[in-house]
Amino acid sequence: MASNAIRILGIDPGLRRTGWGVIDSEGNRLIYVGCGSVESRETMPLSERLRAIHEGLSRVLGDFRPLEAAVEQTFVNKDGAATLKLGQARGIALLAPALFGISVAEYAPNQVKKTVVGAGHADKTQIRVMLGVLLPKADPQTPDAADALAIAITHAHHRQSVALRLKVAGA
Repeated sequence: MASNAIRILGIDPGLRRTGWGVIDSEGNRLIYVGCGSVESRETMPLSERLRAIHEGLSRVLGDFRPLEAAVEQTFVNKDGAATLKLGQARGIALLAPALFGISVAEYAPNQVKKTVVGAGHADKTQIRVMLGVLLPKADPQTPDAADALAIAITHAHHRQSVALRLKVAGA
């Protein structure tokens, strides 16, 4: 990691697949570090699936040692049960970095799209194209890993305002 760089972990929570992406942010420069996904099998009990997500994210946190983390906020859909399960996976995504003593910022999906692509309703293809521009060495193998990198980029762009809000709030 470069001397003044801040290592950021982006997490795209999901029960089937939780994407993760790690970048270094040095001023306006973004450097790709790594990405991937943590998967759980649908046949496993919910508690085991959540444990698998926690263990996978803990490995990533231990291997890459990020200084900050960001998680995508959950959108509520019509299927209440699916939303609740996603919320539980999201809880693990918030908990894992917190257990490592890392502050976690949260971003709405539209804010991530607007930051990376310039439009709040961008599609996955547009995000993928912009990732190629912003992080040319990145080659995410899953859409979840790509989304996680986009979340990390969003945090890199907005981290100063997040820190200021926390300072003003007395956190």
